[in-house]
Amino acid sequence: MKNMKHSVLRKQNISRMCFVCGEKNAFGLHARFFETDDNQLVAIINPTEEHQGYPGRMHGGIATTILDETIARSICTGKKEQLWGVTLELKTRFLKPVPLGQDLKVIGRVTSEGTRTFEGSGEILLPGGEVAVSAQGKYIKLAIDKIASSDFLDDQWFYSEDPDDPSEIDLP
Repeated sequence: MKNMKHSVLRKQNISRMCFVCGEKNAFGLHARFFETDDNQLVAIINPTEEHQGYPGRMHGGIATTILDETIARSICTGKKEQLWGVTLELKTRFLKPVPLGQDLKVIGRVTSEGTRTFEGSGEILLPGGEVAVSAQGKYIKLAIDKIASSDFLDDQWFYSEDPDDPSEIDLP
């Protein structure tokens, strides 16, 4: 399968202490989330030995966590309002071991959307582009102020610019 370059349209906010995206969480994944021109959300992570299950492999629960977060955030792709997806159900399928110490792409997308809920799917891609883990989920849509306090919004939820952020992302 040939990879295609997709333009990054927007980078999503991160927080200070979230396990998935928190820049100050010493044991977190430090994921960065990018909305692409094909209406997908791509997270970039580099799991470390703190994220392992078996030696040299990412723990399955952590693989599920990053997929859940990426699919849940995909509801914001292309939208100005700060909606969040709160998980109602998630089904994960493990196909290949996920290595540590390598940049990995996690893709999420909305597959159907109603007024209160949406469904989405996602994959963790290995460096060669093969799918290691896939997931499908159902989420309820909530405004960020229904989930988090105003203190969180004022002090913990922010845009973080990095000169190494990609302007394009290669995807299969």
